[in-house]
Amino acid sequence: MVEITPDAIVFWKSGYFSLNATIVFTWMVMVLLALTAWLATRRLSIEPPLSRWQNLLEIIVTYMRNQIREITMQDSDRYLPFVGTLFLFISVSNLLGIVPGYYPPTASLSTTAALAVCVFFAVPIYGIAQQGLIGYLKHYSQPSVFMVPFHIIGELSRTLSLAVRLFGNIMSGTMIIAILLLVTPLFVPIILQALGLLIGLVQAYIFAILATVYIASATRVYEGKEQSDKEQSDKKQPDKEQSDKQEYKGGI
Repeated sequence: MVEITPDAIVFWKSGYFSLNATIVFTWMVMVLLALTAWLATRRLSIEPPLSRWQNLLEIIVTYMRNQIREITMQDSDRYLPFVGTLFLFISVSNLLGIVPGYYPPTASLSTTAALAVCVFFAVPIYGIAQQGLIGYLKHYSQPSVFMVPFHIIGELSRTLSLAVRLFGNIMSGTMIIAILLLVTPLFVPIILQALGLLIGLVQAYIFAILATVYIASATRVYEGKEQSDKEQSDKKQPDKEQSDKQEYKGGI
């Protein structure tokens, strides 16, 4: 029997509480990421030769940092912990789909919805941290106060699209491979599974990129205002210097 979602696979149940595959494999991925991070960072060195774990970690972190910097045009270290965690969790969850008996937690709508909600709250948190509560709320009324409902609807709809897009792609890929294993020879599902792993990485990349774009859009308003104020200040400075010179000459 092919399960549509890992939520339907229950390992233990007692009353209203149940332990399904989504919870089990989510925690398994979390433990794996934490253990890998500990192994890779316990013997960090700035002098060669570097360990293979440290080399791999530095490549991944550098790549994510460059991607975030190119999108936000800001200091990438500010957003790296959040966006990097999203990318690593989703990509590892999807890549482990090659392990027999494993069900990707990202094939559950509850997991993808939780990740999308994290992005939903991260956007105003970063925005308020950059420009303050009043400054952040002002962008909802741009260019007119009548746009406030549309801005709110837009944020809710993009959160929904984040959750449904990731869930739909991972769930459908898992189901197709499971069905082909039942009705076709072995080699066809293997090829499709390899393609599914690639799609899983692409989906993790897209989710992280969209999260970065949403955060950048909430903080770039402040950056643009700061740049405009700086340009106006620079324009006023020569005028003030010229006025001071004229006053000085007049006094002489």
